[in-house]
Amino acid sequence: GCVICLTLAIGWAFAAYVRKREVNRIEDGIKGGNSFAFLCHDIYELEHSNQVNLPRVSVVMPLKGFGEHNLHNWKSQITSLYGGPIEFLFVVESTEDPAYHAVSQLITEFKGDVDARVIVAGLSTTCSQKIHNQLVGVENMHKDSKYVLFLDDDVRFHPGSIGVLTTEMEKNPEIFIQTGYPLDLPSGTLGSYCIYEYHM
Repeated sequence: GCVICLTLAIGWAFAAYVRKREVNRIEDGIKGGNSFAFLCHDIYELEHSNQVNLPRVSVVMPLKGFGEHNLHNWKSQITSLYGGPIEFLFVVESTEDPAYHAVSQLITEFKGDVDARVIVAGLSTTCSQKIHNQLVGVENMHKDSKYVLFLDDDVRFHPGSIGVLTTEMEKNPEIFIQTGYPLDLPSGTLGSYCIYEYHM
């Protein structure tokens, strides 16, 4: 028991150090005139001349059902600050899925502002429905897309996430795949910190 507690304490202390270092970097950037320091280390990377050269990205989101936070999560995904060409493909099994009507309404709300559409994949017969939806999304993505981002429907996205992921892929061409980790915000209880540490 003591070893587990000590391991958790060391991990928590290291995570606190990393968080503090990043907060200091952001604060220093803001003091230096970069009001977008939380998003980008170098404010000049956000200039239009740099953004227009970014590669095309297709975001594929397999959907099933409609929960309490889904609409907010989907809005956070399609309101990305990515400056390059981007499309959002919401993939459902059928028009009977509650997600179909909710996401169709969301797309109508943002019509003209984002390139987004709903794709009906049909019932899977050879693999899980989620994998089937992802494959159908890839089949329907823009032919000039350089990168594909698969997102679950329960992900709440930071506006700069797609840009950060794409920039890292462009800087390091040998990278084939990237993944992300959940950002848990502990509520202050021991249990929430344990869950946070588990995800670290």
